[in-house]
Amino acid sequence: MPHDHDSTTPCCPPFDPAVWDSKTVSWNEKPFIKDSLRLFFHIPWPPTIGRLMKRMWEKAQRANAAPDLSDFLVLAYDPSPWRGEYYMAVTNRVPDAENITISGTFFTKVFDGPFRDVPKWIKAMDVYVADRGQKTKKYYFHYTTCPKCAKIYGHNYVVAFAQIS
Repeated sequence: MPHDHDSTTPCCPPFDPAVWDSKTVSWNEKPFIKDSLRLFFHIPWPPTIGRLMKRMWEKAQRANAAPDLSDFLVLAYDPSPWRGEYYMAVTNRVPDAENITISGTFFTKVFDGPFRDVPKWIKAMDVYVADRGQKTKKYYFHYTTCPKCAKIYGHNYVVAFAQIS
């Protein structure tokens, strides 16, 4: 999916928040490939995230495991302020990649705003999950567009996935 583009032509497909907002998603061994980056207080250096996405996408394409763009999904998880893990959904096993599966039930909410608002979104998700009588085991975030496309579309939609216990 990632590719070069100018400042007026989007490379990321438009995002429909209704698809993911306030949903419950259950996965049983959903296939992903995993990669990671060094972060500085949860922030990747911009060129590194683009290279990571390109590298993952090209591996998925070579293996005929790339999903349709309408099903494109990358989950981000920061186990520490210094390291980020990225999980790209694929349709089958990808050679030369770390293949994993994710299973569980997730509550989702869509947020719109700058990445610095992630702590606020986590607090909002904590309330959302608690209101449903559950506890969160882990958070993942799906950044629906690259920064250039977010400017073009006028929205920076992010889907929070709260894995419930």
